[in-house]
Amino acid sequence: MPRYKVTMEYDGREFVGWQRQANGFSVQQAVEEAVDGFCGEKVVVHGAGRTDSGVHARGQVAHFDLSREADPNTVRDALNFHLKPAPAVVIDAAAVDEEFHARFSATARVYRYRITNRRAAPTIERGLTWWAPVPLDHEAMNEAARVLIGHHDFTTFRATACQAKSPVKTLDVLGVRRDGDDIFIDARARSFLHHQVRNMAGTLKLVGEGKWSAADVTEALKARDRSRGGPTAPACGLYLMRVLYGKSAKTT
Repeated sequence: MPRYKVTMEYDGREFVGWQRQANGFSVQQAVEEAVDGFCGEKVVVHGAGRTDSGVHARGQVAHFDLSREADPNTVRDALNFHLKPAPAVVIDAAAVDEEFHARFSATARVYRYRITNRRAAPTIERGLTWWAPVPLDHEAMNEAARVLIGHHDFTTFRATACQAKSPVKTLDVLGVRRDGDDIFIDARARSFLHHQVRNMAGTLKLVGEGKWSAADVTEALKARDRSRGGPTAPACGLYLMRVLYGKSAKTT
C-alpha cells in the first residue's frame, strides 16, 4: 500500500489537540475525514507530535496509507479542499517508503514558545501568544535555559498525568531570544515529556521577571519534583515548528 507523508500547519484554538478524543474535534479526526472525502477510504492518520488543545503547529508531520497511488500534489490539494473550514492545511505531501513512520522515525522535534512582552495586550494575535505585560529580561532567561540543556531527569517539568515510561530526556537545544515585543523560547529534542516545554517556559518567565535565578532553575531540576518548578505556561504560545527525520524519510 502506498504511504504518504504530509506536513501540516494549524491553529490549535479550535481543536481539542492532535489526537482523536470523545470530547471534541481533533486535528487527527479532521485529516482522517478529509482523506475519506478525497478517496472514500477510512484510514488512521499517525502524527509525529500529539499536540494538546490550543497548541499550534507550523510543521506537524503525519502519515497514512492508501489502497492506490495518487500524485502527492493531488493528495495535498484534495486534503486542503476537504479540510475546509477547519483552520488546518497541508503544506506539503510526499510518497514515502513503508518503513517511514511519522512518530517513530523522527530524530528530533522542534518547538517554539512565544511570549509577547509589552504593556498593551495583543489583539490581532490574541490566542496565538502568551501576553506578559511586565518587562522580561530575555538574557537572564537564556542564561537560565542553559542549565536545562543535556541529559536529565525532567520530573520537575513533567505533567503529573504524563504517561511516559521514564522522565529522563536529552534536551539538545533550549534558547531564548527577543525580536521586538516578542520573546521566543526554542527547544529541540528527540522527544518531550507531556507539558515539558510549557513547564520550562513558565519557569523561565519567572527568571525574566527577576523572581528566580539560574541557580533556582538548577535546584528545581535537581529536586525532581513538579511542585518545585514554575507554572505551566498556557497552550496558546506553543508551536510545533518542525520534525526532523533521517534516511527513513526518503521519498519514493
